[in-house]
Amino acid sequence: MKIALIAHDKKKDRLLHFTRSYLSYLEKHTLFATGTTGALIHEKTGLDIHCFRSGPLGGDQEIGAMVANNEMDMVIFFRDPLTAQPHEPDITALMRLCDVYDIPLATNMGSAEILILSLERGDLEWRNIIHEDKEKEYLKKSLFFESIKSHFYG
Repeated sequence: MKIALIAHDKKKDRLLHFTRSYLSYLEKHTLFATGTTGALIHEKTGLDIHCFRSGPLGGDQEIGAMVANNEMDMVIFFRDPLTAQPHEPDITALMRLCDVYDIPLATNMGSAEILILSLERGDLEWRNIIHEDKEKEYLKKSLFFESIKSHFYG
């Protein structure tokens, strides 16, 4: 599954503790992160992680685009609710997209542990069904366009 890892500056240490604690779980999945957070996680844990831009520079929006395209299965976002963020609208938009597209979202250590343990137990297998349906739809469209192409171009 594809998991996004994001943390505000004051929560990066907590996310590092989380990734170290669940290293054996996380290494089985495809990981994405905003730039600074991802670089820090990779440096401290060795996890293979795709880094987008830093959150304030559009990284939250890049992850949001994956959520909107059903290309992200889980978002773990350790937010700092006590510090004003210059890109707060991006954060709100990402959380809204998770709600719109039924993407599991954890915003603190407790909810992140519940999600990661649920993932390990297989409780999120419904996400695989969504991916299979998306793949079937893509194949159907490809076959349709191929038939049109062969009809017009021989």
